[in-house]
Amino acid sequence: MLTDIALKALKPKDKIYKIADRDGMYVRVMPSGAISFRLDYRLNGRRETVYLGRYGRDGISLALAREKCLDAKRALGDGR
Repeated sequence: MLTDIALKALKPKDKIYKIADRDGMYVRVMPSGAISFRLDYRLNGRRETVYLGRYGRDGISLALAREKCLDAKRALGDGR
């Protein structure tokens, strides 16, 4: 499970990489160092992605990303 300390310690690499959190949420770390929260799910056999927001000073916190993840999962469960 991710923490704010762990997120701040993530370093960019030559290629995009992902780190799993919980409830299907993960962060994607770009070569530029930008970190975004995402949720993958399946719809009719196809993998879809919900962008939850960008981490950092100008973005959202880990706690807010987890709330948005749960809200998105509820909406998907309701068929929205």
